[in-house]
Amino acid sequence: MTLAADPDRPEKFEAPGRRHDDLLDELLRKPLDPGYAAATERRGGAPPPKAGRWLTAAAMLAVGFLLAVAYHQAVQAAPGTSQARDDLVADVHARQQTADDLQRRAAELRSQVDQARDDALADSAGAARLRDLAAGTGTGKVTGDGVAVRIVDAPAPVDPVTGRTAEENLGLVLDRDLQDVANGLWEAGAEAVAVNGQRLTATGTIRAAGGVILVDFRPVTSPYEVTAIGPPDIAARFGDSATAKRFKRYVEEYRMQFSVKQRKNLTLAGAAEPPLKYARTPSGGPSR
Repeated sequence: MTLAADPDRPEKFEAPGRRHDDLLDELLRKPLDPGYAAATERRGGAPPPKAGRWLTAAAMLAVGFLLAVAYHQAVQAAPGTSQARDDLVADVHARQQTADDLQRRAAELRSQVDQARDDALADSAGAARLRDLAAGTGTGKVTGDGVAVRIVDAPAPVDPVTGRTAEENLGLVLDRDLQDVANGLWEAGAEAVAVNGQRLTATGTIRAAGGVILVDFRPVTSPYEVTAIGPPDIAARFGDSATAKRFKRYVEEYRMQFSVKQRKNLTLAGAAEPPLKYARTPSGGPSR
């Protein structure tokens, strides 16, 4: 007796999720895609055309030639560029020396003018008043005890891998740093302030032009020394200020140098007298 097949039951049990041809076995037996295999058979394994090889070689030769020409031109231009830079640096130094000489000569002439004025006003009741005004405006020389704040740029960082000096140095003193120090000294009671010998006045400026710091249009460089004449405790008062504490953090973070020292018998030269804007020198005799 033959049993009829049950249409609702499969003739052969097959585990769910499996295929007759295992994918892993197929990949091992046929590593190359059939399409690639067919293309290879049609080409017959022929090598690339000679024209393509010649074009590739010509392109590589042209690129190599252009690189060689560029390198040769750069090598030839390097001495000229270096010489031009050296000449420019030498010219800057020469002009700076000339400016320093003129500045010293101007200071000598200003001292002679002050002496002549004091001699002329020796018996005048306004001589003392004039000296006080000159000291207050910054055009007169002042002497007294005070403080000296020294700030030095941090050394340029060195790359630990290449050993070269890094282009960016976060420890450089900026113009606003000198502004903060000067303002902090004024706040601590300073009566006169100078930056690297340049006296600050009510119309004076500390600003940057490119990579140079200018104090009343005169360049100053590191190390920077900001001197001030003031009360006996000016050094302690400035040392406890927020500005001094911030610079102490700069010393730890960026390796800048910063010091505050009390000084005795400081002398600050007067600033150059500004040009008159409204007053006029009388052409005749003294006015009444």
